[in-house]
Amino acid sequence: MDNSLLFYPLYGVILGVPLILYIRREIRREAAVKEAIAKGQVFSDGPLGQHPQIDITNCIGCQGCTTVCPEGDVLGMVAGKAALLKPHRCIGHGMCADACPVGAIIMVHSPPGVSANLPFMTPELETSVSNLFIAGELGGLALIKNAVNQGRDCIDTIAARLASRQGGAVDPEVFDVVIVGAGPAGISASLRSIERKLRYLTLERDSVGGTVSKYPRQKVVMTSPVEFPLAGSFKKTQLSKENLLAFWKTICEREGFQVQTGHTVEKIYRHPDGVFTVSTPTAQYRGHAVLLAMGRSGTPRKLGVMGEELPKVMYRLIEADHYVNHQILVVGGGDSAVEAAMGLAIQIGNNVTLSYRKDSFARIKERNVKRLREVVKSGQLQVIFNSMPVEFKEGSVMLEVEGEVREIPNDYVWIFAGGIAPNDFLKSIGIEFGPKDLTAEVVGEAGRIHAMAVGSRG
Repeated sequence: MDNSLLFYPLYGVILGVPLILYIRREIRREAAVKEAIAKGQVFSDGPLGQHPQIDITNCIGCQGCTTVCPEGDVLGMVAGKAALLKPHRCIGHGMCADACPVGAIIMVHSPPGVSANLPFMTPELETSVSNLFIAGELGGLALIKNAVNQGRDCIDTIAARLASRQGGAVDPEVFDVVIVGAGPAGISASLRSIERKLRYLTLERDSVGGTVSKYPRQKVVMTSPVEFPLAGSFKKTQLSKENLLAFWKTICEREGFQVQTGHTVEKIYRHPDGVFTVSTPTAQYRGHAVLLAMGRSGTPRKLGVMGEELPKVMYRLIEADHYVNHQILVVGGGDSAVEAAMGLAIQIGNNVTLSYRKDSFARIKERNVKRLREVVKSGQLQVIFNSMPVEFKEGSVMLEVEGEVREIPNDYVWIFAGGIAPNDFLKSIGIEFGPKDLTAEVVGEAGRIHAMAVGSRG
């Protein structure tokens, strides 16, 4: 008998064991992916903005897209192909498309007005009111990069329309565009207006920076490379709130950006001649076009709990390190609540409880899931699911946990229950919400174009 035959079983073990382990790992991974898909279907209404579209016939299963996505398990592998697992978590980074070596992923937009809770917008970001545009999170699309791009693109559309309608006397009291909001979209739109030599006016009710200026100090802002008008490409992918605001300030000062802060827009009215009047408590301004670049969070949503009017109950956390040696309750189940709770929990002497009315977190980012697990394991933070505060007192909180009311010591409460979107304000302008049949009603120039497009497809 040839002694070499004795080595065949050994070779089989050497080759077979890793193969078996690999197959078992892939089976477990695909089972986890299918579970994620099921959860995504439960919690998701589908993508509301820009999201990846995957051509599975060209996908080679390299997993490059799944590893670069900063939002966790938005993408996963199913039967060796990339798949969109949790579309509600996708905020349109586009890094997956950049990472795909064969071009099997492209970034697409959801149909205009896909949600009944969002204003109707055309692909040009025009609302049902002709020459009134929306850019940024007010239209349902998150991410600084998207806001910057949308603000820039809206101004390009407005500039093109103004150029095509040149002729006649120019009224010096009518701006080419009035921009409402000085966050990422508003700043980008303002800089683009300077670049396109438009007469513009930017109004901001708070401070320059919008939602970013209200982030907790040193909160890391995730971005992706973006092209800023007049400033060129901005390539940093991680930076603090302070660094981002400083970058914007440098650009704005250099380019002569003019903004009127402390001006809350109360009314917008479109006259029969197409000119808008934008009203604040102290003044009125007129413009040929209006760009709404304001945030969507609006007024913080309250719980309606007894004692909620106490000074210790707050809805926004700016400086976590100002609170030490306190008994703290954070209420909410989103990223803002989790990040605030973790930020407060690592401060000296704090005893922090995070209360959430459901039995698990469904919508928080994957990086927050991992960090939360570590903070809870260290004993710095206690999470109580299926719970809801029923009364706030001076030195305690009455917390209902699975039908049982407990009283826990408390010095401060932060509530993160979302905000009341400015939908009533938008409706007062005449903006329609939800899907709209463009073949049934022609809305301005953009409406006529889209109606023709719909007809040609039919």
